Amino acid sequence: MTNKKIAKLLKQTATLLELHDENPFKIRTYTNAVFNIEKQQDSLFEKNLSDLEALEGIGKSLAKSIVEIQKNGSFALRDELIAKTPVGIREMIELKGLGAKKIKMVWKELDIENMDQLYEACKLGQLAKLKGFGAKTQETMLKTLEFLISQRGKARFADAEPWANHLLNSIRNSIPDCQVELTGEMRRKMDVVNCVELIINLTETSKIKALLDKDDAVEVIEKDSGPFSLRGSFKEINLKWQIRFSDPSEFHGKWMLSTGSGSHLASIAKDSKSLSQHLLDQKIESEETAYQAFDKPFILPELREGTFELNYNLENPPPKLLDLEDIKGPFHNHSNYSDGKNPIRELAEYCIEQGYEYLGLSDHSKSAFYANGLHEFQIQKQHEEIDELNKELAPFRIFKGIESDILNDGSLDYENNVLASFDFIVASVHSNLNMDRNKATERMLKAIENPYTTILGHPTSRLLLKRLGYPLDHKTIIDACSKHNVIIEINANPWRLDIDWRWVNYALTQGVILSINPDAHEIEGFSDMKFGVYMGRKGGLTADKTFNTWGLKKVEDYLTKRKENI
Repeated sequence: MTNKKIAKLLKQTATLLELHDENPFKIRTYTNAVFNIEKQQDSLFEKNLSDLEALEGIGKSLAKSIVEIQKNGSFALRDELIAKTPVGIREMIELKGLGAKKIKMVWKELDIENMDQLYEACKLGQLAKLKGFGAKTQETMLKTLEFLISQRGKARFADAEPWANHLLNSIRNSIPDCQVELTGEMRRKMDVVNCVELIINLTETSKIKALLDKDDAVEVIEKDSGPFSLRGSFKEINLKWQIRFSDPSEFHGKWMLSTGSGSHLASIAKDSKSLSQHLLDQKIESEETAYQAFDKPFILPELREGTFELNYNLENPPPKLLDLEDIKGPFHNHSNYSDGKNPIRELAEYCIEQGYEYLGLSDHSKSAFYANGLHEFQIQKQHEEIDELNKELAPFRIFKGIESDILNDGSLDYENNVLASFDFIVASVHSNLNMDRNKATERMLKAIENPYTTILGHPTSRLLLKRLGYPLDHKTIIDACSKHNVIIEINANPWRLDIDWRWVNYALTQGVILSINPDAHEIEGFSDMKFGVYMGRKGGLTADKTFNTWGLKKVEDYLTKRKENI
């Protein structure tokens, strides 16, 4: 368990304590502990009781709780608080704009215990009547709740992937002589998944059902199952699964039919019936032969969405897509100068171990006070440290960057003389996400037009399944990036995956370069780049159109030329 997860459990406990009117001193103790733990570089999971007690802001009582977390994944006080807190109230803790005091007011004064009841109260105008809320808060909350309720039963790809692999590997290990594969949205690597689908070359369901009945991670829902499929859900994640059964001779045909979207499949043949008949009657041996039979080039699974891939043909086949191995270094990463966990040296040494040629460091700018954004004197100190590390670690290079907040009027943090001291600048919106589409687009356009902007960071600032994205005119934004030679990042954090893959291909047609950026706040975050690569591939991204697949010399030349043209 990571420090971040331990801190999250303690933060939840602090909120639960406040909900139940516990001692303010006790609440503050937990809140302070969360702050200290998030800054710890060493893993708390590997420390014993005496080591934990010696840590600043922990103490004996919290140290014992952390030892409990190490053993059980939770601790007694948290379990007690959870037991006397309705499930729906615990879910409401995650709602932005509702702190513990307001949740307690909603709970006790309106007798609301879940988000559905809160949604109804908003529709009836009841929330606005409570002290401290008002009509504007109610309207914002109503939109948030509508979005969250619509996302139920879905999972981010990164959250679904380990459970999908658990199901897949469980069957493969138990019945090694059969072929079982992921299909549907998981195989297409959708950013958000409604159901984990598998297909297996068996016609008898009983053997698989008997296996899954013994699996503590899944539940078979018999009323939803039948002779040709098993359906169920995962016990630790709110997500359904389905296993399709197939005669071995029809396996590849059914695999292809269950993978592609309806519009993609409709593009292969004149009608779905003729496609199904060919795939199943002809008993195809591979998907490649099926595409060939219809005079179509083979389309990789992640492209089968029925969008731009429909334009490919035998004379214009799909290009070779970006691979994770093409990446030469990560841009947009945070150190412990701002809200990151690791010192710059540790980040750089890890990148060297991974075979990368460079690291693009971009801590938060000063307006991001909540994330320890850097003031000018800290920037100077950081640049001096980077200069020394670059001498020591050469030929590896650390590029001096910043994630500059895009302010309300579209300007960047810092005066121009400070902006000029960086090798590159990631411009991102972090505040005032409630602008209308026109104002939001105008704000973004001004930032793009700023000659110091190198990369546009997570354009919509969305959090998948949790927060709607900033309302932008994507086409106008992409056209502006093309005009002003601004790179667009695909933020690889699994909660973001932003810019949305659906706009990647349009960006490519406009000559925009993209960058797969992990937005890493600790070393473990570098591994998220694989999710960014998945999204890039879905949009048809190739290595030559990806900024951080370029070698060190090409990146240096590009950034130097940009600065010379300012």
